[in-house]
Formats: sequence, C-alpha cells, structure tokens
Amino acid sequence: MISRTSVMSYRGNTRNVRDIGKALGVSAILEGSVRRAGNRVRVNVQLIDATNDEHLWAEDYDRDLTDVFAIQTDLAQKITSALQAKLSPSEKARIDRRPTQNPDAYLLFIQAHDYANRPDLFRDVVLKAEQLFEQATKLDPNFAAAFAGLSMVESWMYHSFDPLPPRREKARAAANEALRLQPDLPEAHLALGFSYYYGDRDYERALAEFDKAKRDLPNEAKAYLAIGAIQRRQGKWAESTANLEKAAALDPKDASVLLNLAFSYMATRNFEAADKTFDRGIEAAPQAFASRALKGELAIRWKGDVSVAEKELASTPPGIDPEGMVTLGRVAVLTFQRKFPEALQVIQQFREETLPGYSTAPCPKALVEGTLYSYLGDKAKAQAAFERALVVAEQLVRESPDDAARHATLGQILAGLGRKDAAIKEGKRAVELRPESQDAFDGPEITAALAQIYACTGERDQAFALLDHLLANPSGITVSLLQLDPVWDPLRNDPRFQALIDKYGAKT
Repeated sequence: MISRTSVMSYRGNTRNVRDIGKALGVSAILEGSVRRAGNRVRVNVQLIDATNDEHLWAEDYDRDLTDVFAIQTDLAQKITSALQAKLSPSEKARIDRRPTQNPDAYLLFIQAHDYANRPDLFRDVVLKAEQLFEQATKLDPNFAAAFAGLSMVESWMYHSFDPLPPRREKARAAANEALRLQPDLPEAHLALGFSYYYGDRDYERALAEFDKAKRDLPNEAKAYLAIGAIQRRQGKWAESTANLEKAAALDPKDASVLLNLAFSYMATRNFEAADKTFDRGIEAAPQAFASRALKGELAIRWKGDVSVAEKELASTPPGIDPEGMVTLGRVAVLTFQRKFPEALQVIQQFREETLPGYSTAPCPKALVEGTLYSYLGDKAKAQAAFERALVVAEQLVRESPDDAARHATLGQILAGLGRKDAAIKEGKRAVELRPESQDAFDGPEITAALAQIYACTGERDQAFALLDHLLANPSGITVSLLQLDPVWDPLRNDPRFQALIDKYGAKT
C-alpha cells in the first residue's frame, strides 16, 4: 500500500487510473470523495483495477460524524475482501481498533499529520504541527497515535533547530506515553526510535525500535528512511542507499524521502543520480522550496555552475524568504561570483539577527557581513562585524554547549578576528563532539569547518591534510567547490592546492 503523501499528489488529477497505477507501482486504486455537512459525513468510494480500469467494488456512506471510524473499518474490511488479501492478526487488530473516541481530536491529529509531513519543514510549519498534536492529546489523553506524532515533531525540532535538553525530554516523554497507552503501536516505536536517534545519537537502540515498527508496517517508508539515515551516519553507505531507495519506492511522491536519497547521492558524489532525484522531488512537490534550492546547490558542487541556483532564486516571488533561505542563497551565489559589494547589499537588507546555518547552528548575520568585508579588504568593518557576530555565537554555544555545529561557527568567527588559538580550539572541540567515526554524514561538514579555520589562520599543512581526506571520502567538499569558494583563497597560491585539484578532478 502506498502512503497518503504520494497518493495526495494526484488529488484532483485528471490522469487515467492506469498511468497513476504505473507511476505508483500499485495494482489497484481507491478513489472517492468525502463531504461533511454539519454532523453528517458522506463518503463515496470505488476500488479500481489499475491494470485494466475495471471497477472491483464501490460503496456510498451517509452517516453521522461520530461513525467515521466505523466507516473506516468497514472500508478496510471490504477492500481487503475485494482484493482477496490476507491480513495478519496485528493488521486485523489495527483495522478494528479505533485510534480515539473523540472525532474532534482525530481531526486535529489529521491536520497535525499534514503539517508534519510537508516537504518544507520550516520552523513555523513544525510549530503548527506541534500545537495541533498537543491539542489532540488534550482532547483525548488516551490518544496514543497523537502522542507518537507529537514525539516525532519534538525530535525533529531538537535535531534541526532547537537542540536544547527540554525539547529532547519532551520528545522522549511523549514517545513513552504513546507506548504506555498502546504498547503494540508501530508509530510509537517509530517515535521512540527517533528520540534515541536524534536525541541521544544512540543508533543501536534507535535501530531496534525502527525494526519493531517495520515488522508491523512493512510498507512504511519512514521506517526504511530512518534506518537508511542511521546507516549512512555509521558509514554503511551501500546499505543506507538500498534502504533509502526502498523508502522512495514505497513512497515515490514523498519529496522529503527523495531529498534524503539525493543527499546520500551527493555525499557519495553520484551527482547524476542526485540530479535526477531532485527532479523527482520537484515533480512531486512543485511549490516546495527545498528541492529547487538543493538542485541549484548540486550544480555548484558538481560543475561549479551557479546559473541553476540563479534561475531558481530569480523565480522566487518578491517578499518570499522563508527563514532567510532566499537571502542566504543570493548571498552565496554573488559570493561565488565574487560580487562582494552586491552580496553585502543583499545581506544588509535582511532584518533578522541570524540566518539558517549548518545543522543546528544559526548563522549570525554579522558573520556573513564580516566575511564579505574581509574579502573586500576592509579590515576595520570586518573586525566590527565579527565582534558583533561573536556575541551572538557565544550565546548560542552557552544555550547548547554540546552542539558541534555551534562550536564550529564560533571557531570561524574567532578565526576572522585573528584569534588563532581560540579559533582552532573551538574547531577541534566541534570535531570532538561530532567525529566522523561516529557520524560519517554530518561529521565531514564539521571537519570541513575546521579545515576552513586552519586555512584562515595560516595553518596550511593541517588544512591540506583535511581537504585531502574530505575529497577522498563521502563529504560535501568537491573540486568544483574548492575552485569556486573564496574561503579557500588563502590556500590557492600554494602548489598543493592545484595538486589536490589535479588528483581529484579526474575522478569527479
């Protein structure tokens, strides 16, 4: 069975059933409509054989809204019968069991699930999902699936932009409550797995929970996605890619699954596969920002071509700048083009104090300003900007002292200020917190930050050693990026720089 995420991309679509079945890899399609009028709900459904467009079964329901779960149960049973499918005892139990006795709580849960599964999980979207899940649990304190959904949202926030202990503890508590209420709920095991994964980086315990979820949800793409995501952090790239491809096969129109698969292709420098996968993500979610932005980034890393990113940024409507992502993209493109005054003008129009940085480290606006001033040779303005950035970065580290990305950002600011020893200390601390031996996916990005610090502080031997390592292993560092990015200018006149280009250029 294909997930709702992929199926909903065909909502209102006029393509014929055979084409849809072929695209999704399914033999039958259920289509219909749901209409609500006051406390009444009308459901019209028909099951169609996707191979020959023949109707297998159809039914109309006109019931009280409180009977919605009875309709769901009846639908599942009749579809199973029409398809002559055999259900396991656990599957039969899931069909018969109501997730909640409260229809209003269920409606909030459905709304929350929609927000939590959008392709662009910006802060406001995730916070809305959190709010709706919490409202559902308050209306029905026994709603296990709502607690599981809440836990996964909290874990995602901890992982992506709010790495503070209260967030991690909230995620764990909600997962435990979901399991207390319904110990056999697969989504609760998924939630606990994400809590171990994102919250503790305890890969083994997380994998054990994901395996439990997968047993009862064999067609759940999120379980394969989670397992693959952990495996790439373990450096098991082949196994990881196989699981991510499995997730994409199970949910072929889920842009977030496709993004994760493309990330792995990028890290292993399978650029053609990454490009095709981003195209699939764009097709699945044409209005989403992430796939288009990352396709532009891919062209830069792969070919040193900024035109793709320029095109995507130019097509963004005026006033649209989610969390500063458009601003950051425009600054990056102008910087790669060495149009530093124009980049400075763009960043100075941004009103917020920070922009999205790498992982959980917000990037102080003043850091970008200081970097651009240093490229322009204005040491006084660069110094002043880096001093402003330092105040922000030190506060961010105080809030989350074990966050590697925040230490790396602090180190880069200290390097800009010429505080060499302190900068290198922060860079090394970042690597200690997230070594590649424990995280083969994000770890190299922290290593690259330390290489930048070494380059900026004149420690060329160490910088070249790290770059050689990064180019020889899965990472975001590419020959094209080295040639384009002015951050590596301190190394550019050293013969070893061209030697790296020659050594790895042919492989690219």
